[in-house]
Amino acid sequence: MYLTDRSAPPEADTGPGRRRGRRARVAPVVLVLGTVSLITDVSSEMVTAVLPLYLVTTLGFSPVAFGALDGVYNGVSALVQLLGGHLADRVRDHKLLAGLGYGLSALCKPLLMLAGSAAALGTVLALERTGKGLRTAPRDAMISLSTPVAHQGRAFGVHRAMDTTGALLGPLAAFLILRAAADGYDAVFGVSACVATLGVLVLVLFVPGRRRRPEPPGAGTAPSTARPPVRLREALALLRLPRLRAIACCAALLGLTTVSDAFVYLLLQRRAGIGEEWFPLLPLGTAAVFLLLAVPLGALADRIGRHVVFLAGHLGLLTAYALLLWAPATPLLVPLVLGLHGVFYAATDGVLPAALAGIVPEHLRASGLAIVGTGQALARFGCSLGFGAAWTMWGDGPALTAAAIGLLCCATVAALVLRPARPTR
Repeated sequence: MYLTDRSAPPEADTGPGRRRGRRARVAPVVLVLGTVSLITDVSSEMVTAVLPLYLVTTLGFSPVAFGALDGVYNGVSALVQLLGGHLADRVRDHKLLAGLGYGLSALCKPLLMLAGSAAALGTVLALERTGKGLRTAPRDAMISLSTPVAHQGRAFGVHRAMDTTGALLGPLAAFLILRAAADGYDAVFGVSACVATLGVLVLVLFVPGRRRRPEPPGAGTAPSTARPPVRLREALALLRLPRLRAIACCAALLGLTTVSDAFVYLLLQRRAGIGEEWFPLLPLGTAAVFLLLAVPLGALADRIGRHVVFLAGHLGLLTAYALLLWAPATPLLVPLVLGLHGVFYAATDGVLPAALAGIVPEHLRASGLAIVGTGQALARFGCSLGFGAAWTMWGDGPALTAAAIGLLCCATVAALVLRPARPTR
């Protein structure tokens, strides 16, 4: 059981339309989907950057109400991923499901201006996250199916780099709008809706739809041999594949000890004594490193083995935990922790779906991606709840120590499970 083999032989990935040479050309659909994700992330991160302040200072939400809404915002999409992946495979139209997801998220942005109660906001945020859950697996399936197995890491790295560019631009756009507009929050939500609509239009106009296989001569009179619709039982049966089951279990296991970004930034702010006015800029440091390294580490994963890069990313996160626990509060602490945090995402976020290309059949690709992604997301959500409770009972230091020890143990187990099998003679 292992994450994926090293790159397949070059001759296995050649075909019409591919350039000859050492570096593979990224498929056009990957670039278009990257553009859609970039535009959509600008829209989403504009809202994410101002939502906590808007809820607490403008609408007067209590910390308990805000915590409940934050749980809805981050937990719903993980559950909906399974539905989106299965439906995309069942109707055999990944673009359709991705478009519905992007469209639903875009529709929810202006509704934020009308929602003034916790129930209304919770409903709007749940619908917005439903859109994200619907689109994630079909989008990644389109990337995977358009790319040879040996170059999956690079393709996902390119997409994640473009996606992260949007994550960098979104908060900056929200900051500028708040400074320039008299009714700042409504202006942010309105502009976010327009940007999200642009992303949907790019998807509809430039991403190709499902390809129909040419029918052989005389097929019009012959009995239909088309594959029947994918059933839920068939999608769940993917867990019988030993390699996919190993990846899903290890991803979930490591997710149980992956402290959420918000806690990492809060711990860094307290440890380094960063002023509150600079706190919103901390995610930009992670995003910048992610942007720079997503493509190189994806290409490296294709060459040396995706399990190696995936586990190395978690080693970087473990080092960041150690620095937060024991390093002196020097000016280097902030860039070191943010750099390692960005390395973690660059080495894991695109590498994990890339690892499934040679394992999951094409007609079940979105379902396989959804199964692994949902398990990992739910595990990380559970870690957030557990870490928050541990922080409340024991304090931030003991809570992070427990997370670090857990991550070390889980990474050791994952290294044993995901290591390549020795070839038999």
